[in-house]
Amino acid sequence: MDLFDQSLADQLSQHAPLAARMRPKTLDDIIGQDHIIGPGTLLRRAIEADRLFSSIIFYGPPGTGKTTIAQVISHITQAEFVSLSAVLAGVADLREVIKDATERRRLYRKRTILFVDEVHRWNKAQQDALLPHVESGLLTLIGATTQNPYFDVIKALVSRSRIFELKPLTEADVLTLLRRALADPIIGYGGRNIRADEDALLHLARTAGGDARSALNALELAVETTPLQDAELHITLDVAQESIQKRSVIYDKTDDAHYDTISAFIKSVRGSDPDAALYWLAKMLHAGEDPRFILRRLIILASEDIGLADPRGILVASAAAQNYEYIGLPEGVYPIVEATLYLATAPKSNSAGAYFKALEEIEKNGAGPVPMHLMDPSRDAKGFGHGAGYDYPHNRPGHWTAQQYLPDSMKGVRFYEPSEEGYEAQVLERVQKWREAQAKALGGEEDSGKA
Repeated sequence: MDLFDQSLADQLSQHAPLAARMRPKTLDDIIGQDHIIGPGTLLRRAIEADRLFSSIIFYGPPGTGKTTIAQVISHITQAEFVSLSAVLAGVADLREVIKDATERRRLYRKRTILFVDEVHRWNKAQQDALLPHVESGLLTLIGATTQNPYFDVIKALVSRSRIFELKPLTEADVLTLLRRALADPIIGYGGRNIRADEDALLHLARTAGGDARSALNALELAVETTPLQDAELHITLDVAQESIQKRSVIYDKTDDAHYDTISAFIKSVRGSDPDAALYWLAKMLHAGEDPRFILRRLIILASEDIGLADPRGILVASAAAQNYEYIGLPEGVYPIVEATLYLATAPKSNSAGAYFKALEEIEKNGAGPVPMHLMDPSRDAKGFGHGAGYDYPHNRPGHWTAQQYLPDSMKGVRFYEPSEEGYEAQVLERVQKWREAQAKALGGEEDSGKA
């Protein structure tokens, strides 16, 4: 680095955003993530001893400290620390890093740690180019990603790395960072006469949603745009609300937040918790989720988790989907909410899953032959006797007759087990009566076997 480069670096450092200036320099300065870098943890011991030999990937939401931990490692390690952004760098940049790392190891026996920010942005070919050098130990990879590495990083690279998941910071953590920024006289605002109300700081901490960068950016905006009054800069709740007006919802239709949120929504409805169901529904719609996706999942749930316990459930879900197509947003949210509440408070039964028991039986033992009396008589009744002996139920009292409908080898096998919930309790009563009568008429034992 020449004098001009050093001058540029100094200027950028002096005028860097508050979040960049406040980035911790040591492990003790880092707030949160004690589960991976707290005292005595495996990763902390490896960093402090400069024995980070195996590759690692930091995975977590924005503003939780992935890049911060990597930069702290760069200050501690004796290895050469090289940074690349997967957004800007390509295979050519990686080849240059590999060339330098090879020379460094050959001439000076010095290790190279390569930090790749947003590593999931590299395509498979780019990640493949990195793999052999990680495998050989020439490079120790530190990857950072907001996407699930098990889906967005190639399996071979994941299998050679330790995955560390970072969690969103708590409100208390973010408050600590905000107070630290206000108190620090060198890189923060400690040298200025600033009075920040507690409710203002609390609002910034809550609205940031666990993202330290978002909170610090909002504080910086509040400080830099608020005029002095009597030589004092006063950050009130109104100022804080203007600085960070809307909580950002971490939600992308292709990442974990999407799948985790719809999973929480469905499990809340299945678990008969209407309050939780509304909460997750609001999160999805607020974040821009396609209402049709939610409605499709509700229709599935109405059959899978409610079924005959309340046969109206699927009607309500289907009607909500049709109504939404007529109305659209914003008013279309009402039928979605109605369907959500109806299904969440309906009696539950998963007896429709009996289909998969029947399917498993066929996959395991093959499909049995259709009994003669159930065959179609319209074609071969005279030549082969198809349909002979069939007892037409509507000619019998109660429109029911005891006859064998399963293949002969499966007589008495049960797939469907009605629940005792809601309407299905009535179904259970009828089915039990029919099965008992059928078993008696066919000379078998009632409920003689289950698939």
